Amino acid sequence: MEKLTLMKNHITLFLLLIAFNLSFSQSKLQIVNQIVSEAENNSQLETLAHELVDQIGPRLTGTPQMQLAHDWVVNTYAKWNIEAENEQFGQWRAWERGISHMDMMTPWVKSLEGQQLSWSASTKKNGVLAEAVLIPYESKEVFDKWLKTIKGKHILLSETDISGRPDYDLERWAKESTLEEIRRYRITARSRYVRNQRKTGYSRRDMISAIEDAKPASILTSNWRGGFGTNTIFSPGYYGISSKTPTVDLSMEDYGLLYRLAQSNQKPTLNVNLQSKELGKVPTYNSIAKIEGIEKPNEYIILSAHLDTTGGGTGATDNGTGTIVMMEAMRILKKIYPNPKRTIIAGHWGAEEQGLNGSSAFVEDNPEIVNNLQALFNQDNGTGRTVQISGHGFTEAYRFIGDWLQYVPSEIRNEIETDFPGVPIPLFQKESNGRMVRAGGSSDWRNFVSSGVPGFNLTSLDFSYGGKSKYFYTWHTNRDTYDKIVFDDVRDNVILVAILTYLASEEEELMPRDRRVLPINPLTGERGKWPALRIPNRDGSEDN
Repeated sequence: MEKLTLMKNHITLFLLLIAFNLSFSQSKLQIVNQIVSEAENNSQLETLAHELVDQIGPRLTGTPQMQLAHDWVVNTYAKWNIEAENEQFGQWRAWERGISHMDMMTPWVKSLEGQQLSWSASTKKNGVLAEAVLIPYESKEVFDKWLKTIKGKHILLSETDISGRPDYDLERWAKESTLEEIRRYRITARSRYVRNQRKTGYSRRDMISAIEDAKPASILTSNWRGGFGTNTIFSPGYYGISSKTPTVDLSMEDYGLLYRLAQSNQKPTLNVNLQSKELGKVPTYNSIAKIEGIEKPNEYIILSAHLDTTGGGTGATDNGTGTIVMMEAMRILKKIYPNPKRTIIAGHWGAEEQGLNGSSAFVEDNPEIVNNLQALFNQDNGTGRTVQISGHGFTEAYRFIGDWLQYVPSEIRNEIETDFPGVPIPLFQKESNGRMVRAGGSSDWRNFVSSGVPGFNLTSLDFSYGGKSKYFYTWHTNRDTYDKIVFDDVRDNVILVAILTYLASEEEELMPRDRRVLPINPLTGERGKWPALRIPNRDGSEDN
C-alpha cells in the first residue's frame, strides 16, 4: 500500500511538472506571439528610417550630423519611456561637408558626378579652374620634371577600367573572348600599377607626398566597386593622401572621360569647387538605452549596432538598418515585456567605421556589464534577413541559441543556418563554387567576444551589400540610401532580435563562457588564438 501511495505521489508530481512546463511554455508563446503581432501590425521602421537616413543624413564621426543622430536616438527612446543617454568616450576631429561641384569646361561642358572625400580640405571659395593631368610613369627623371609643372593643376591619381560594365552584365552579353580580355585586364590592374609606380623611383607613399609638396589644386580619384553607378567613398588617407590636399572621388564614367581626354593630349580643364568646414575637436559618444531588469538587474543582454557611417551615401544599410532594428526591438520589448528578468541595453556605437572605437571603449569602461553579459546580438551587414548565426567559439552557445530559435516563427527560423561552436573571427569563407576566400572584416561583436563573453553576429542575406557578394552596391558607397532598404526583411530581423532578447532575459542560467580549441590557421600553420582586445582611439587623428 505504501509503495502504491508513493507511486501515486510520484505520478502526481510528474504530472504537475508537465503541467507547469506546459504552462510556462504557453506563457512564453503568448509573449512571442505578442511580439510578432506588434512588429507586424504596428511597425515604426519606415518612420525611423526616414527620420534617421533622410532627415539627418550621413553620420560621419565628428560631424554635426553625427551629433544630431545621437540626440535623435536619445529623444526617440524618451518618447517610448525608455531611459537613454549619450555617453562620451573620447573626442574627434570635427568636420562638416559642404558642396562638391566638379564641372568640365573644355573640350566641352559637363557637370561631373562625384563628391569630396571625408575630412578632405576645401578649395578656395569659388573653386579652381585648371587642367586635369595624368601622372607620367616613364622614369624618375620624367616624373621629377613633371612635378615642377603641376602647381595649381588637378591630378588624376587612379587608373581607369577597361569597361564600365559589371561582370554579371558582361557574362550575360559579351563574347567569351571579350570577357576573357576584360578579366585579364582587371586581374593584372594592381600589378600593372605597382610596376608603373616603381618606374618613378618612389614608393607609393613617397610618390604621393612628392605630388602634394608640388601644391596641386586637387587630387582626383575614382574608387569604382564594379557595379553600375557605385563608388566607395573613403577619406584621403585611404589613398595615402593627407587631408590638407582637396581630394574628390569621381564616378567611373566621368573619371574615365577625363583620363582618356588627358591621355590623348586634349588637355581637359575643369573647375573643382569643394567646400567644407574644420570645427576643431568635438566629443564622441555612444548612445545607450536601457530597460532595467527586475530579478537579475546586474545581468545583461545587449542589442548592438553602430550609429555612424562613412561619407558616401546616407548610411541606410550601413548601418541605418541595424540601428532601427535594435531601436524597434527595444520599443516592442518595452511595450510587451516591460519588466524583464535581466537588464536589456541597446548600444548605438560611435566611430565604428574608424576601428570599432565606441564598442571598444564601452568594453574597456564597463567591466561589470561585460563580465555579467548573458548575450549580445549585433547587426551590421545590410538590409537582408538573417541567414546565419555563429557560436563564435563558445562551446555552450548551441544549447541556448538552439533552444531560443525554436520559438522564432518557422518562416524566419528555417532560413537561418547555425554554425556551432564556430570561431571567434572567421579567416575564410566558402563561396558558392566551393572556393575558400578570405572572410570580410568584423563589427562591434568582436570586442565582446575578445573579452571572452558571448557576442553573436546576426549575418544577413547579402542583397549585393558587399559582404559575400563581389558587387559592393551599398557597403560604404554613394548608393547606400533609403530606397535600398527592404523593410520586410528588416521586420523579420526585429522579430528575431526581440524574441531572442526576451528568451535570453528569461533564461534560468547565465550562458557559460567555455571556449573551443581553435583550428589551425592555414596562413601560418599555427593553431589559432583568441582575438586580442582592440584599444579604442579616443582622440581622432589628424587624417582619420
